[in-house]
Amino acid sequence: MNELKKILIERGASLVGFANIEGLYQKNDSNEDINMEQGRKAATIPNYSKGVAIAMAIPKEVIRGIEQSPTNDYYDAYHSLNNQLDSLAEFCADYLQEKGYHAYAQTVGKSVEFGIYTTAMPHKTVAVSGGLGWIGKSALLVTSRYGSAIRLTSVLTDAPLPIDEKIEVPKCGNCTICKDACPAGAITGNLWNADSDRDWIFDAKACRKKAREVAATSIGKEITLCGKCIAVCPYTRKYVFE
Repeated sequence: MNELKKILIERGASLVGFANIEGLYQKNDSNEDINMEQGRKAATIPNYSKGVAIAMAIPKEVIRGIEQSPTNDYYDAYHSLNNQLDSLAEFCADYLQEKGYHAYAQTVGKSVEFGIYTTAMPHKTVAVSGGLGWIGKSALLVTSRYGSAIRLTSVLTDAPLPIDEKIEVPKCGNCTICKDACPAGAITGNLWNADSDRDWIFDAKACRKKAREVAATSIGKEITLCGKCIAVCPYTRKYVFE
């Protein structure tokens, strides 16, 4: 299966990880089962025990441009990377199915939110379990190589993947740069751990509300797009400027 990683990298992925996700699926216990931005009901997905996490880095020049506010280049890159990730996820699923296994590509059209902006199997959960990085104080996946300047997708499968070692403890330490920079005040500054609720580190509603205000002002679009915490993260800045 390591050949699959090589192929995905050759086709444009920046990082690929294999994860054990058994027991990590979230149940939809909320009545709020409509995605507020997409207007679609939450999808029912298969409960497979393994996952493939796929990340693509946001170009350095795009990140340099959003230090003050989101830009049209960031908006375009956001959607372009999503489309490329969809293609990679579909290719990965086809590859695994051709090998005789079940696989489900969590493309944009299939990863529909429920409740307060979550999914049954978040890409970040697969990515953390697959060793790509850790959950930062911003509630974003942070990677050693690209910081949080990435977009993610994932594939769920029953294939016997060689599981990658996950990072058990976040590497944010006492850093509060993203907390201090957040225009919504949505970041608590607490360190994530596997047993904590997202609310322990991050207010998703406050982030969404402010991000939409920022995007409307900066690029004239009604979309949840900010990027401040991505741009200021020391790991991101190491990728962008060093």
